[in-house]
Amino acid sequence: MPPIKHVFVLMLENRSFDHMLGVSPFTGIDAVTQMPTQINALPAGVSNSWNGTNYSAGPPAVDPIKNDPYHEFEDVLEQLCGAGVKYPKGGPYPAINNSGFVSNFAVAAKSPSPGDAMKCFAPAQLPVLSALARAYAVCDSWFCSLPGPTWPNRFFALGASSGDLDHSPTTPETVVWETVDGFQFQNGSIFDVKELSWRIYAGNKIFTLAHALKGIHIWDIRGYAKFAKDISDPSYPAQFTWIEPNYGHVTTDYLKGNSQHPLDGVTGGEALIKATYQAIRDSPLWESSMFIITWDEHGGFYDHVAPVGGAVEPGDQPAFPGANRYGFRFDQYGPRVPAVVISPLIPANTIDHRRYDHSSILATVERLFKLNPLTRRDRAALDPSGLASLVTPRDVPNVFGEVPPEALAAHQQVRLDGLQDEAPAATRPEAPVDEQPNLPGFIFVASQTDKELQPAEVAREVHHAGVRERVARIRTKGDARDYFEEVRRKTVAAEPEL
Repeated sequence: MPPIKHVFVLMLENRSFDHMLGVSPFTGIDAVTQMPTQINALPAGVSNSWNGTNYSAGPPAVDPIKNDPYHEFEDVLEQLCGAGVKYPKGGPYPAINNSGFVSNFAVAAKSPSPGDAMKCFAPAQLPVLSALARAYAVCDSWFCSLPGPTWPNRFFALGASSGDLDHSPTTPETVVWETVDGFQFQNGSIFDVKELSWRIYAGNKIFTLAHALKGIHIWDIRGYAKFAKDISDPSYPAQFTWIEPNYGHVTTDYLKGNSQHPLDGVTGGEALIKATYQAIRDSPLWESSMFIITWDEHGGFYDHVAPVGGAVEPGDQPAFPGANRYGFRFDQYGPRVPAVVISPLIPANTIDHRRYDHSSILATVERLFKLNPLTRRDRAALDPSGLASLVTPRDVPNVFGEVPPEALAAHQQVRLDGLQDEAPAATRPEAPVDEQPNLPGFIFVASQTDKELQPAEVAREVHHAGVRERVARIRTKGDARDYFEEVRRKTVAAEPEL
């Protein structure tokens, strides 16, 4: 079997499996038994009840959605276990019945259309994702690594741990990160493994969540606009390539991005998936590549499968005091998320029912390239590298032949790299920074860039003190937007040198 020499990973935002693929009529061959099977799809008649009304799960999805479903730790607790359920500090996680998605969307997120959290995309609404799932392998038991938000789940994909973080980082917490030049796992991240060659690409360099990690610098991050050209080189050096989308204008409801954040819709993400696949497919690396597409967490959208407990606790130390707000033990997976694994060594119409989580990404890299695991979680994780079971690469025809012309035209309008785009005015500019859970983290990664773009004539200590003083003045979303624009302009000016 030709060895896999290059692993590419694209992680998108905030979508559950049922929401994206649960009503797709996928049939195929079981990855383990080689017998006919079908995906664990959305059953008929499932619903949530709230305020005397039943809300059924099913198509069509509302896109873009008008209210962002919540997905912090306590929101996911309600979604999975029902309204009023409390998490006992230190566990165990309460019994899961997936009954609280509508109640949380109605009350916590104040949505006037609470049933929208139950709605699912029909395959025609996601022609690119649906085509790739049919042509390669879809994993229908891939769970996010904990029942919580973006930041800790993305950390699991890079460190097989969240450093005990069970919530979105707050402003005081990111101040602690700043004092030690970044978030640091006890055992390091995958980027700290000396035996591994890697690259990071991002749809907007100043909003790269991987940049929050200690040891990652702005010059380590390449703009997505360079991706296709870079991998057209047969000597492309990276064994592991991490791709972050453009999250859009983060103080303006994430608009004009391609992460598939619910407020921004799915079209941008479909364009990004298609462009990334096509770049790899057309490159000289194709026959020895594996491309994993997944989503960080479910984003508050319904999934009918109760995530199982028994997740292996990472076993490392907290990254900073107070990281664990709820006493969570990391022994419970979060909801299912979509995952598609692509390689010409994977038979078409493969369906994999085995259980994965985001640490499976690291397990894949570690086992392919003979590296030691980072924590107990990735040591125990299954990995999908065995899906590449063919002896020789198969000739894969154009998988996008049935994508409607209007969808292709919409994809052409998507900006895949947003660094050059000036941010519009913030939505509700007077709102406090900590009211938007992801904003303190984005301010932190922008400040990391700001610190690293040090003018030659200014001493390091003086420059860093100036950045800290500038960040300390940020109080509102409007302040954050102005700071992001300052850093963006500095980054654009420095781009030829990065």
